[in-house]
Formats: sequence, structure tokens, C-alpha cells
Amino acid sequence: MMDIALIAVIVSLVGLAIAALLYKKVTSVEIDDPTVADITQQIQDGAMAFLKAEYRYLAIFVGVVAVLLYFVTETDGHLTALAFLGGALASVLAGFSGMKAATAANGRTAMAAQKEGQAGALAVSYNGGAVMGLSVGGLGLLGISLVAFFFGAGDDGSTNITHAAGFGMGASSIALFARVGGGIYTKAADVGADLVGKVEAGIPEDDPRNPGVIADNVGDNVGDVAGMGADIFESFVGSIIAAMVIADSSTNMNADYVILPIFLGLVGYLASLVGVFSMELLKNSEPGAALRNTTFIGAGLFWVVGWFGIGIMDLDTGTEPMVAVIIGSIVGILIGLVTEYYTGIEDVFGLKPKAIPHIGEMSKTGPATNAIAGLSVGMMSTFIPIILICFGIFGANHFMMDGPGSGSEYMPEFGLYGIAMAAMGMLATVGVTMTVDAYGPVADNAGGIAEMSGLGKDVRDITDGLDSIGNTTAAIGKGFAIGSAALTALALFAAYSAAADLKLSQVALSDPKVVIGLLIGGALPFVVAAMTMTSVGKAANEMVTEIRRQFKEIDGLLEGKEGVKPDSAKCVQISTDAALREMVGPGVVAIIAPVIVGFALGAPALAGLLAGSLVTGVLMALFMANAGGAWDNAKKAIEQGHIEGAEKGDAAHDAAVIGDTIGDPFKDTSGPSLNILIKLMSIVAVVIAPALTVTGWL
Repeated sequence: MMDIALIAVIVSLVGLAIAALLYKKVTSVEIDDPTVADITQQIQDGAMAFLKAEYRYLAIFVGVVAVLLYFVTETDGHLTALAFLGGALASVLAGFSGMKAATAANGRTAMAAQKEGQAGALAVSYNGGAVMGLSVGGLGLLGISLVAFFFGAGDDGSTNITHAAGFGMGASSIALFARVGGGIYTKAADVGADLVGKVEAGIPEDDPRNPGVIADNVGDNVGDVAGMGADIFESFVGSIIAAMVIADSSTNMNADYVILPIFLGLVGYLASLVGVFSMELLKNSEPGAALRNTTFIGAGLFWVVGWFGIGIMDLDTGTEPMVAVIIGSIVGILIGLVTEYYTGIEDVFGLKPKAIPHIGEMSKTGPATNAIAGLSVGMMSTFIPIILICFGIFGANHFMMDGPGSGSEYMPEFGLYGIAMAAMGMLATVGVTMTVDAYGPVADNAGGIAEMSGLGKDVRDITDGLDSIGNTTAAIGKGFAIGSAALTALALFAAYSAAADLKLSQVALSDPKVVIGLLIGGALPFVVAAMTMTSVGKAANEMVTEIRRQFKEIDGLLEGKEGVKPDSAKCVQISTDAALREMVGPGVVAIIAPVIVGFALGAPALAGLLAGSLVTGVLMALFMANAGGAWDNAKKAIEQGHIEGAEKGDAAHDAAVIGDTIGDPFKDTSGPSLNILIKLMSIVAVVIAPALTVTGWL
């Protein structure tokens, strides 16, 4: 079925060409306001400068790791190293193209809001996000299809697919650094600008007098566009690789099972293209519903075409894998809706959210009760998504265990393959889901630019409305990312077990080394969360000091004297330096930990480490993302008049701003970094598995 890989290459190239055309369409919107043009250029220059600096650092890291893989991999190390370089390059290209489009679309969205109203602004911001979505899906499908083609996923059963794990490791490595670095950048600027601007000086958010505002807007793109794109990209390719490695390692699964994930990725990308362009029919409807419906259209089309496509392509797999895919897709949608319920302001399918009103009410008695309420909401919000993930695991395993070839004999690899397929179900339509997610920071930046440029209340009302929807789509995107991370990590765990040739009896709690690995793995998400939170605190402290200095030393700045401008470039530099400096530690931990445990304690102990990190990592990621999102929208609920007896500028609002400031690194730095942590450690384990022994060095 090599033809499927070639078709996927062609389709992905067509999709990338469409993304380029959408970028051209976005940039064709004229910015005829000089202030808007200047601010847009500052944001784009700052974002691209950070990316280039980050990629210079990562080029050294990628080169060193590629050389190590060449020598450490037992057989054909050059193939693993080559795949690793390919995965890293594809992730870099996805982040770069998405960032370029998003920073071009933000000012143009503000201009479209002024000239064409809500529908025009929605179209520009959505097209800006679509460049990111189609780039992530297209580059992921292109890369993994080329890997499958050149590594021999053919009809004869002779493959080198296990080396494809190198591609996933390259994508995961870039993703972790992009997520951590981007998260530190954006939250250093956001927290610093809010604490000095809104809390101390009492000036509005996105006020042009605040020197941290440009850095804050740059950070939205660095963290929520490039960072999220890299996160979803590596989940997408990771789920495909996990399924391919499981099938390739099994003597009971034929070559069609190896190529099926690429076929479904191809179908999902085509469905995404249709979903993206369905916005043309939906753009005049309510924006929130329009965005949600594009994802539903993409998912529904994927299910139908995938189901019948397996028969049309005469794949000898049966439709059972597609059942697992649909289960995963439904679980992903439900996790997104649960996230919306816990973090959103508006009703979710008739259910009135209680979390945001609760935090809003608790804000009336001060920041302490606001913090307590936000923490409790975040903790409670983990339970239903975990149950949904459990349902997805059980359902995918159950239906695949009855699949073709399994017969009456217990063959666990079919069930594990089904779990990998469920992860794919969440991610196959990444082109449209990432589009909706990337739309959010574009709309957010558009609001900031409208405020700084003085475009007027009407424009700001439109951008604020789009931004509010963007906050919800971002929260849903984070829920989707976490759910897919859990299933992908579990699938990679299965792939690791197959690659290391581990038997179930070798991974037992009666083995002290397994327990040691389990405990170390369980602790690592806390360590990485603490490292990233500390990094944000340190960087924000530098930002606060600089903004205070400028307000004090630049005569007439705080008073808004005509012709007096802040030194925004200095704040951009502070965020850039802090992000580049602080992103190294978490990345090193994620890569070194499985290597040390695997070689020192043996393959079963590394399995314990992966299991421990999966459990605590998923729970911590859910807790931090949802608590942060709830704190953020509780503040917005007060500002929009949804909390009776509280309003913008009063004590309750001040308490909510503090809660939002605490939640910022929760939802945008530490929480998202844990998604990648558990996947990166798993993919590193798959890569080194053939070189491990059962007993290790100790």
C-alpha cells in the first residue's frame, strides 16, 4: 500500500499550497492606519526575532542529539538520526509559518472590524488561524508519509518503521522547548504588564502607555500559536507513529495495519480542508457557533469517509479500527465541552456553568477566597475528563480485541493498537481544530491593537466579542491537547513495551525497580511544573521592575503626555532572554530522565517511570489548564457584568485580577508543558528501547 503514502504526500503538498494562498489573502487586507501598521509591525518583529533566537539555540541541541542517536541506536542509527532531524525541521516550519500568519492577521483583523464589522473581522482572524492549522496538519502528514515511504511500509512486510520514532522524538523535542519557552515569554510579559499596569497604576489592559503591552501581544503568538502548534503537531505524529510501531512489532498484524494510520491521517486532512472552507458558509452566523460547527463538519466527514474508505481501498483491517477512531474523536469533543463547562461563561448545550459564578462570588471577599475557589474548581474539573479518557481506552480496546485476526485468542496488541487509533481520532482533523485554536490569539491581539491605536469603542466591542470566544476555544483546545496527550502517551507506552520486548510479568509492582521508576515518574511532572512556574516568576519580576522604572523615569509617560512613548523593545528583550534562559532545564529533564532510569535500572523500571508520569502528568495538566482558564474567565465575567454586585475596578475585580495572574502560568506555561513532557519521555523510551536490558546497570 505504498500508493497511500504517495497520495498522502501529494495531498499534504496541496494543503500547504492552500495555506500559502490563505496567507496571501490575509496579507492582501490593507492597513491604512499608520498607528495600527506600526504596532502590527512591532509585534511581528518581536515574535519573529524570538523564534529565530530560539531556533538558533535548538539547532545546536538538535545537532548534538542527532549525533548521539546515530551512535546509540543499535542498528541503522543513521535512519533514526535522519528521522529525528526531519521531525524537528517539520515542527520548526509549522511554528514559523503559523507565527508569520498570525502576526500578519492581528492588525488586519482590527482594520476589518472597523471597515466590515464582525463578519469581516471573523473571516480575517479565522484565515490567519487556518494557515497554522493547515500547516500543522500538512507538514505532519507530509513528514510521516515520507518516513513510511522511505522506511518501507510496503506490502512485503519488510519495514524499518521503528526508526520512525526518531521523527516523533524530533517533533516532541521542539514542542517542549517551544511550549516552555513560549509560555515563559508570554506569561512574563502578561503578568508584569498586568501587575504594574492594571493593579498598581490603574490603567486599562492594552494601554499604549504600558511598556509591557507589546511584549504581551508578542507572547500571545509565541505561546498560543507557535507553542500550541508544536504541541498538537507532535501529538498528531506521535499517535500515528505509535500505531505503526505497534502494528509493525506484531506477528499477528499485516502490513495494512502499518499503513492504516497514514490513510486515516490523509482522510482527516481532507476533511479538515472542507471544515476550514465551511466557514465561508457560516461566517454570517453567531461566531461561537460558526467556529464550533467547522470542527463538527470536519469530524463528521472524517468518520464517514474513513469508514467507507477502508473498504474502497481494500485494506485488510476491517472497520474495527475506525470504531476506535470514532470513540477517540467523540471523547475529544466531550473533553472539550467539559472544559468549556468548567472554564466558560456562556451556557454549554443548555447547561449553565457554575464554576465561573462561584469564583466570581468568592472574589467579593478578597484574593484568598478567589484563589481557594479557583484551585477547587481546577481539581474538580479533572474527574470527568479522566472518566472520559478511561471510557475511550476501554472502548477502543474492547472493539479492537474483537477485530479481524484476533479470533478467540487473547491478543493484547490489537487492543493497544485500538488505543493508538483512538488518539488519532482526536487528532486526525487537526487542520480544522488547530485553526479554531489559533484564531484565539489573533483575535486577542486585534483587541490590543484596537485599544492602543484608539480605533474606537465600536471596534473594540467587536474584537472583545471575538476575543471572548477565542478564550473559550483556547480552553477547549487545551482540553483536547491534554486528552490526546494521555491516549498518545499510553499508545507510545505500548509501542515502547513492544520495542523493548517486555512481557507483562516483567513490569510488576513486586519488582522494587519498577516501583522506583513509578515513583520517580510520578514526581517528574511536579518537578517540571515547579521549574516552569519558578521561571515565570523570575521573568515576571524582571518585567515588573523594568515597567516600574519606565513609569518613574520617563517623564510624562504615565500621564499620557503627547509624543511620549514607552521603551517596548526593552520589555520584549527581557521576555526573550528569560525564555531562552529558562527553557533549557525542563527540556533536559524530559530527555535525560528516561535515559538514566532505562540504562541504570532496566527496561521494566523505565516502563514504571512512564506509567507514573502518565498518571500524575495528565491530572496535573488538566488541573492547571482548567484552574487557569476559570480564573481568567471569572475576571472577564466581572468585567462584563455577569456577577451581580461586582464590577470592573472594585475590590472583587481586583481580587479576580490577582487570581487571573496566578492562573496565567498555570494555563499557558506549566500545564501545557506537561502534555509534552509525558509524550517526549515516552518517545525517547521507544527510541532507546532496543539498547536496554531487563536488569540495567544496577
